[in-house]
Amino acid sequence: MKMTEEQTAQCVRVSASTAVLLSLSLMLAGCGSSNLLSGSALDLFSTSSKATTGNADTDPGSSTDVECPSISVRTGAATLMIGSKPGQGEPSALDLRYQATIIRTARECQVNSGIMTMKVGIEGRVIPGPAGGPGTIDVPLRIAVVQEGVNPKTITSKFARLDVTVASAVDRVAFTHIDPEISFPLPQPIANIDSYVVYVGFDPAGAQQEKKKPAGKPKPKPKSVAKPGQS
Repeated sequence: MKMTEEQTAQCVRVSASTAVLLSLSLMLAGCGSSNLLSGSALDLFSTSSKATTGNADTDPGSSTDVECPSISVRTGAATLMIGSKPGQGEPSALDLRYQATIIRTARECQVNSGIMTMKVGIEGRVIPGPAGGPGTIDVPLRIAVVQEGVNPKTITSKFARLDVTVASAVDRVAFTHIDPEISFPLPQPIANIDSYVVYVGFDPAGAQQEKKKPAGKPKPKPKSVAKPGQS
């Protein structure tokens, strides 16, 4: 059965969009493997697996025997796809405006007076999709320290959002987020730190929750009291 001209045109459009998405995936994979973001702020992070100490009575930056928790991109949270109608689930191939991907992470730890403070860095890239173009997008990120085990326990969690501006339909924009204040008490016994993992990822659900937070109720104005002799 022959296709009509309209059906043929539709097939061409779908094929073209599929090719674009495939190209996006290949480019993003290439970013991850070739480390195109080298020379960035994350290069300044310590690569040691041990925490350092910042006590004034010792050598600043000296190593301790405390392990620095590993960092991992949470499963399913490495990619953020943004369509023409944000907040309505994953967009279709033709409706994809932007795709953001986490490419690189880094962390370093410092221990002081029983408190571990982590500096966590996240780098990623935004690429326009078939429906993309110039614009500014909201990139929601989550950093969570979790004690893994039979019953995983969240030790601390922080939400952040970045504004990333795309200049054109062929622009590829890198972004970086560094949080230097991820702090929590060391576990007891200290060996339990080995089960701690720092998870990072995109958190669009967290962004929706931030928008839904009710504004603080205004304080009621004090009632004026009429002075004697006034009507």
